[in-house]
Amino acid sequence: MKTIGFIPLRAGSKGIPGKNKKKMLGRPLFCWSLGAAIASQLDEVYVYTDDSDILDFVKREYHWTDKIKAVKRLSSNATDTASTESAMIDFIRDEDPDFDIICLLQATSPFTTAVDINACLQEIKNGKHSAMTVVNTHRFTWSSNGEPQNYDVFNRPRRQDFEGLLIENGAVYVTVKEKWFETKNRVSGEIGLVHMHEDSLTEIDSKSDWDVVELLLSRKLKQNKQTQPITHLVLDVDGVFTDGCVYYDSQGELMKKFDMRDGMGLEILRQNEVEVMVMTSEDSDIVASRMKKLKIENTYLGVKDKYSLLSRIASDKGIAFSNIAYVGDDVNDLANICAAGWSFTPHNATREVKSHADVTLSNDSASGAIREVCEFIMRYNNRF
Repeated sequence: MKTIGFIPLRAGSKGIPGKNKKKMLGRPLFCWSLGAAIASQLDEVYVYTDDSDILDFVKREYHWTDKIKAVKRLSSNATDTASTESAMIDFIRDEDPDFDIICLLQATSPFTTAVDINACLQEIKNGKHSAMTVVNTHRFTWSSNGEPQNYDVFNRPRRQDFEGLLIENGAVYVTVKEKWFETKNRVSGEIGLVHMHEDSLTEIDSKSDWDVVELLLSRKLKQNKQTQPITHLVLDVDGVFTDGCVYYDSQGELMKKFDMRDGMGLEILRQNEVEVMVMTSEDSDIVASRMKKLKIENTYLGVKDKYSLLSRIASDKGIAFSNIAYVGDDVNDLANICAAGWSFTPHNATREVKSHADVTLSNDSASGAIREVCEFIMRYNNRF
């Protein structure tokens, strides 16, 4: 069966201006759901938006996968009052996509994972017409006239004895084609339920909500770390290999500073069967030349969503994030800093990255920081 994902986005957001593009742990918010969709069993994923910046970003950033398609959303359907179902109706009518199952993904649900999406798809395979994600919350609810709705006030249950309530968290909705055309609704017929963690119930409607979700998301990534040998080292460039400075002349980028000792450390690391990769948001001829000199074949230039690419690389290579060491210095490295088995940041990195990295190095970038990482990995791997 052909399964497609659908991520509707609007350019306007009143609570948090530019919310969908605002960076959460260094990634645009919508990229968390999109990255999960890429890693899932969905065959194609459509990003449907009236925001030209997002359309350009998707087309430019995800060139490494043919799974993602960016589609211009009708401006008439991108207002504050437009419903998600109306966006789905316009999309299906105008684009006429080939599908047997459609999966609606909300861009404001950064806790969504490929596992959640696949679990919803499995509900369809098990015979359900639709499926959606829910959270089991142990909250006591009351009516507006002061009456308890789900418990006896004179026999208050303990949390461990209380069944709780199932609440939609708005993350994933899946339905079969026939039911969609019958009801024009995201779910209908026999509906399967997929449980997600209670953290995913947090709405992102204000700056304080954003801070809470970002903290919970970073904690979730860090909790998945396990003690395993480091088999791959992934490095940012500017502020890691270099001192973070770029020298320009009238023709553009002229010069960057590198530390020769870093190159020797990486060579020793490779001799001990640790694969070295470079991942940078800049598309620089100087960087390409330097990495060629260092014989680092896996060099990825111009990468804005580093977490999605690293997830894809890990999947293709059959390795866990716990096998990866990552070195970064700025906010666009944060997701990988939180997720990698070991994360490092130079002594002169940004304060926010230092607060999340496992190790703040004693050396600055372009002054022995990478060499220090190499020596750490060598000592660490000797334990196994």
